[in-house]
Amino acid sequence: MTRARLYRRLMGTALCAALLVGCAPVGPDFVRPSSPVVKQWIEVNSPSTGQSGLTSRSAPVVKWWQTFNDPTLNKLIAEAYAQNLDLQVAGARVLQARAQLGIAFGELYPQSQAIGASIERRQVSDNLGPISDIRRIIPLDTEFSTSQVGFDAQWELDVWGQQRRGVQAARSNLALQVANYDDALVTLTGDVAALYVNIRALQESLAVARDNIQLQQESADLTQLRFDNGVTTELDVQESTALLNNTKALVPEIESDLQQAKNALAVLLGTTPSRMTSLLGNSGRIPSARTNVSVGVPAELLRRRPDVRAAELAAATQSAQVGIALADLYPQFILSGAIGLQASGGQDLFSAGSNTGLANAGVVWNVLNYGRIKNNVRAQDAAYQALIANYQNTVLTAYSEVESAMVAYAQSRKQVGFYEKSVAASRKAADIAIDQYRDGIASYSRILNTQTALLRSQANLIQARQQVSSNLVAVYKGLGGGWQIRQNQEFLPETVLAEMAYRTDWGDLLEKTPTRASLN
Repeated sequence: MTRARLYRRLMGTALCAALLVGCAPVGPDFVRPSSPVVKQWIEVNSPSTGQSGLTSRSAPVVKWWQTFNDPTLNKLIAEAYAQNLDLQVAGARVLQARAQLGIAFGELYPQSQAIGASIERRQVSDNLGPISDIRRIIPLDTEFSTSQVGFDAQWELDVWGQQRRGVQAARSNLALQVANYDDALVTLTGDVAALYVNIRALQESLAVARDNIQLQQESADLTQLRFDNGVTTELDVQESTALLNNTKALVPEIESDLQQAKNALAVLLGTTPSRMTSLLGNSGRIPSARTNVSVGVPAELLRRRPDVRAAELAAATQSAQVGIALADLYPQFILSGAIGLQASGGQDLFSAGSNTGLANAGVVWNVLNYGRIKNNVRAQDAAYQALIANYQNTVLTAYSEVESAMVAYAQSRKQVGFYEKSVAASRKAADIAIDQYRDGIASYSRILNTQTALLRSQANLIQARQQVSSNLVAVYKGLGGGWQIRQNQEFLPETVLAEMAYRTDWGDLLEKTPTRASLN
């Protein structure tokens, strides 16, 4: 058989295989699971809409942290995006999924492909009985050599769509890892902002505690002076001393909480705690956002929240796995072939007479599997159903988180107004009590009560203001904002990508949009 005839036979067999591969893949085609639909937000459309500070007239902003108008917060978010190590873990998984998609594409083509060459020299023993007898009659060369070079390939035809389902699963998994990265980014920006708000609140609490210590020290000095002059009793001195030291005891606790919050923020920024003081300073104000907060409409939530997209993509990936498992119930068609050159002795390896080849078509059907394949299909289908329920639950959880954050934000705004009035009244009462005590028309218990109330009111106001900002962060986090900043950016820092490129040949898979050719 000539090389041309062999090649035509191989091509004809491959064409028949291509026709078989054109069959529709077995298994379910993924359809987004049904989920509850929310038409409007409860808090936005409540009777107190005008006081909530929430509006659905425009979509939420992407870089929502910029609404706080705090340059330090903006810097912290940028540094966390560039350096956070958990985010880099998620980014590496995206690149891993890109490579796995390339493997899945490769399964569509001959799975076994090899070019080989060999040369062999053999000598047959002179002392073998039959050969010794023959050599007495006919001279026989007992030394000979053979050489060959060729190409071998084996292809399991994708008749039932097993490989195509594998590509679908790998493609969905890549999108899933991107969604997981986006979800990690949403969590990261929200956590950095929440920690920053907490740090500023602790710094304000520390300043308030020190102001009250100064105020109470002045009152304690006054009671001591009056006691020394015989105007009052030692009871006033001891009460003032107790109040003063109770307030002083707050400082170590606040300082401890402050340092722990800075340490936690350092981890999110991928840096050491020693840098926090230079980044944050020793004092600051709780950041506050503008009055009206855009939250958009509920229909946008399913497109904005990465965790919802991730839940859908996880179900899509598992749907393809059902088809992969189902294909094992059917026969597998396998093509194999080889083409090459072979010669022995002193013959010319590259002459026309050295052509050799093989074409083979076969079928394998795993029929005696004792129900293992069917049970595997059932197991994969059950896993798919679980992910459908998980998607639906993720949607419900998303709606609940946003509604809860909105009502908390609206109500905490109301609290701030009440506490501001309380602080003003408490401060005035404390001043009046000191004046009356100095004039001898009021007992020290009045000072004790008013200064205690002042400290409590100031602490409540700080906590309420912190809750307003923290709840607003929760609103934006619930709406799924922030991940959009990674668009047109790679999933790992340039320095990390450079290390990977130096270590391994990644081709163009490290680029923002790898070409399909690079996935084959």
